[in-house]
Amino acid sequence: MSQRIGGFALPAVSLLAAGCAMGGAASNGGHVRVYYIAADPVSWDYAPGGRDLIVDQPFVDTAFFVKSPPKAVATSYKKTLYREYTDSTFTTLKPRPPEWAHLGFLGPLIRGVVGDTIKILFKNNGQHPFGMHPHGVFYNKDSEGAPYSDGTSGADKSDDGVPPGGSHLYVWPVPERAGPGPMEGSSVMWMYHSHIDEVNDVNSGLLGPMLITARGKAKEDGSPNDVDRELVVAFAQVHEENNWAVGENLGPLLGQGPAPSHLETQNIYPWFVKFTMNGFVHGTLPLEALTVKRGQRVRWYLFASTNDFDAHAPHWHGNTVLIHGMRTDVTSLTPMEMVTADMVPDNPGTWLFHCHISFHLTQGMQARYRVQ
Repeated sequence: MSQRIGGFALPAVSLLAAGCAMGGAASNGGHVRVYYIAADPVSWDYAPGGRDLIVDQPFVDTAFFVKSPPKAVATSYKKTLYREYTDSTFTTLKPRPPEWAHLGFLGPLIRGVVGDTIKILFKNNGQHPFGMHPHGVFYNKDSEGAPYSDGTSGADKSDDGVPPGGSHLYVWPVPERAGPGPMEGSSVMWMYHSHIDEVNDVNSGLLGPMLITARGKAKEDGSPNDVDRELVVAFAQVHEENNWAVGENLGPLLGQGPAPSHLETQNIYPWFVKFTMNGFVHGTLPLEALTVKRGQRVRWYLFASTNDFDAHAPHWHGNTVLIHGMRTDVTSLTPMEMVTADMVPDNPGTWLFHCHISFHLTQGMQARYRVQ
C-alpha cells in the first residue's frame, strides 16, 4: 500500500514516520489539524455496575412486545472502537479530557474551522478491513473511505478498505459549505464512521463526532467562542448480532461456552439490540459527565446511527433548547441525522434526558443531566 503526502508516493513503511510532519498551515490560510486514530479491538460494557440507574435497582424484565420469560443477555461485549493516539507510533493512547468523558464508545472528537485542513493518520488494529468516511467536509477519492464502483483505480482505491495492520492518511479540507449554515449559529456537527461493511462496521462501534466552527468564530482550539460547554450525544441503536465479533460475544449466551457473569434481562426481539446513548443504557451514562451550570451557554450536538429505522425523539426534562431559532424541549432524529441544540439552563437539578419513543425508553435509551 502507498499513500501520497505532499505530492510524493510513500510506501506503507514510511507512512507512520511521515505523520510526524503533517502539521503546519493550510493552503487557504487555516490550520492543519492532525489526528492519529486507530481502530482497536476492546471490551465495552453498556451498563457498568449492572444497575438501572434511572430507578436505582438491578436490571429487571421490561417486557414490551411479548410476555414470554425474559432472556438473559450480557452487558459487556467485544467491540472495535476508534481511539486516539499521541503520535504516529500508535504506542500511547491520548487521554480523553474529563469534559469529553461522556462520549463513551464514540470515537475521538475531531475539530476543524472553516479554512482548515484535517489530516488523520489511521491505523487498522482490527481483524477486518476498516476505514474512515466523513460527512460534510471535502475529500478527494483517496480520502472518501467507501468502496464502490466509481471509475477510480490505484491510489484512489487505497482508502476503500485499510487491511488489518495497515495505515492510511485521510485528508479532509474544511470549505465554507462544511461550516454552519445561516440558521445554525457558530458551529455544526458532522459524523465519521467506517463505511467498508457499513452494517457490521458501525454495529462493531466504529463511529464518532466531528465539530466544525465558522471562520472567525473559533477559539484557538477550534471550539466556538460563543459557547461555554459542548455535549455530544449519539442515540445509537446497536445490533450486536451484526457485530464482527458476534461469535465471541454471543456464543456463550447461546449455550456454546461458559456464560458470562454480568447479565441483564430483556424481553424484546431480537435479543441483542442495545438502545444506547453513547454506548450506555438505563442511565449509566455518567451523570458527572453531563453536568452543566445555570446560565452557561450549552450546545448539544445530537445524532443517530445507521440502525435507527424507528427514528428517535430526544427530550430534555427541566429546561428548553433552541433549534434553528425555534424553542422546544423535544426534537427528532431520523437515521444518521445530526441536530444542534442550544440551551441556557435556568432550572437547577438532576433531569431526565431520554428518547420519547416508548420501547426505546423502556429498553434503556435514558440518561440524566445535571444543572448546578
